[in-house]
Amino acid sequence: MAEIDAGTILPSDRMRQQALAGEVTQIHRGQAYAEEGDSFTIEDTTFEITAIEERRLGDMTDEDARAEGAADLDQYKSILQRAHENFEWDDDSEIVRHAFEPR
Repeated sequence: MAEIDAGTILPSDRMRQQALAGEVTQIHRGQAYAEEGDSFTIEDTTFEITAIEERRLGDMTDEDARAEGAADLDQYKSILQRAHENFEWDDDSEIVRHAFEPR
């Protein structure tokens, strides 16, 4: 178990603040940036990575999108398209879910 930088898991200050507020409890990334049991700290709150799961974009649901701070999957897709130049949604793209909770 390692202590990792919060910015490694949650790349924007907005997402870090949403995690503090309990609005973001997971994030999908293109690769694993942590292992289960690792932790990170935002301000005075320490979070623990509770699950790392390999998935595909096509596996994502509205519930996953809400856990990442979006209203639904359509809004999540829109956020990804704005954040990543030349992004195209491909259901078969491999992603890694990082779930976390405050200790």
